[in-house]
Amino acid sequence: MIICSKKFSNSLIALILGFLSVVLPNSLHAQYTIVDQKEQELEEAVAKVGHTLLNINKYYLDTVNFKGISEELVKSIISNLDPHSAYISAEDVKAMNEPLEGNFDGIGVEFALINDTLSIQATVPGGPSEKVGIKAGDKIVKVDGETISGTGLTIERVHKYLRGPKGTKVTVGVARKGEPALIDFVITRDKIPLNSVDASYEIAPGILYIKLSRFAATSYQEIMKFVLSHQGPRKGIILDLRGNGGGYLLAALQIANEFLDRGQLMLYTEGRTVRRMSEYANGRGLLTDIPVAVLIDENSASASEIVSGAIQDWDRGTVIGRRSFGKGLVQQQFDLFDGSQLRLTVARYHTPSGRVIQSPYQQGKAEEYYKAFYDRYSKGETFSKDSIHFPDSLKFKTLKLGRTVYGGGGIMPDIFIPADTSHYTPFFGEIVRKGLLADFVNSYVDTHREQLQKRYKTPAQFIASFEVTPKLFGEFLALCKSKGVDPAKTYGDASNTTSSNNGDSGTDVQATLTSERVLATSGPELKKYIKAYILRNIFDFNEYIRFLNSDDIEVQKALEIVSKPQSL
Repeated sequence: MIICSKKFSNSLIALILGFLSVVLPNSLHAQYTIVDQKEQELEEAVAKVGHTLLNINKYYLDTVNFKGISEELVKSIISNLDPHSAYISAEDVKAMNEPLEGNFDGIGVEFALINDTLSIQATVPGGPSEKVGIKAGDKIVKVDGETISGTGLTIERVHKYLRGPKGTKVTVGVARKGEPALIDFVITRDKIPLNSVDASYEIAPGILYIKLSRFAATSYQEIMKFVLSHQGPRKGIILDLRGNGGGYLLAALQIANEFLDRGQLMLYTEGRTVRRMSEYANGRGLLTDIPVAVLIDENSASASEIVSGAIQDWDRGTVIGRRSFGKGLVQQQFDLFDGSQLRLTVARYHTPSGRVIQSPYQQGKAEEYYKAFYDRYSKGETFSKDSIHFPDSLKFKTLKLGRTVYGGGGIMPDIFIPADTSHYTPFFGEIVRKGLLADFVNSYVDTHREQLQKRYKTPAQFIASFEVTPKLFGEFLALCKSKGVDPAKTYGDASNTTSSNNGDSGTDVQATLTSERVLATSGPELKKYIKAYILRNIFDFNEYIRFLNSDDIEVQKALEIVSKPQSL
């Protein structure tokens, strides 16, 4: 039996009746005089739902959880709309909004869960934890007197313990290497910045690289702070939007505005009940005459496509990578009375040339929509430009040079670069899915942090001197094996076996050969990422991206393009 309090039930019914009194001023059985058929259908739908709930409340055998029913009802309604409209429960609203708002209230640490213990990886510069003396390598064992270590910690529980309203205090008991007993720290929670710029640095003299993970409320300010802090001439910008699924429309417009001349259209939107809205560059951008390259991939969507589409349509720069996702719908947020939210699609956006970037979809068939996206991979799109076909009806021309571009399914880059899967094996894939690289490196650095920091004073010194030795790689493979991920036993092909001269089974010989092939394919890449993860752990994420970019084909192509601007 599902239980609901009488008080909540009555308040819900009152709310429904109040709403119905607005929509149906006379009665549920009043004669409709509304001419608009859609309005009449809406009133009938509301009446039907309301009447059903009233009858349940009045006649049903048991008390009913109307809150749960309303949640499921709203979810069902939204599921029959486009793939990007969404219902967000009150419990999930804060978690969904945090990454876009650009901050949260907490103690300001980066952490990892190692051996069921909360281990500090880094403190936010100037944040609450750094101010009281928390250090990388510390382990938080107690929170407000409660032992949390060894209790089956989860990330959700850590957030519950350490996050909280600004100004509130939390006492943590810290185990620190070299200290015989726990050290207590009283930390006053504060606003912690949640940066959307993952990495930013001068990749070559005068050429600035910026990796943006999402379009948050603070994204424009983050980018411009970096650009303005650069000393010397600005010769080019590489804007990396790979994996950037979008965010706030305003942030996209602010960033696009920096690259375009006054009066150039950045995008326009229109919908059934939303009048056409056109957004133009104001001419005050600081980057209007600087060569620019934009990196995109299949996971670049929405706001990423607005920026790259505007730059492409005005022949302003070069778009490099693979076809973007294809999300050309605009959502508006509606707050509901209980703290939950609706994010409803209210318009389509068009790039300056008139393209609609949205991939085709049918209402109520989100599974088919996302399946079509994943089918791109199976059809070879990520590996070959020739596998992508656009009908002539989706053909458009860029606004200065008259180049052909296409709508109806993402932004097609000017320079296509296939995904590099030369290192991929099922062994590599399972390591990534299970997070074994991070587990291994977190544990390794936790044990060797002081030694590493003493030996490597700068990222450049680490990159030049640190090697993943056979011993260290062997320890990593041992961890993988302990987690059931073994290149020989898991992926060996025992169907084609031969007998060996030393009496070993043919299966063992074949497994060994298979293991050697797997490690020959994936080993170098795994070693590179072990080194990159250690670099990130003892320095920062910026250095991690910088290291990986050193042999990233797309980044290097972008660097070549902006270093020697040429006609598209």
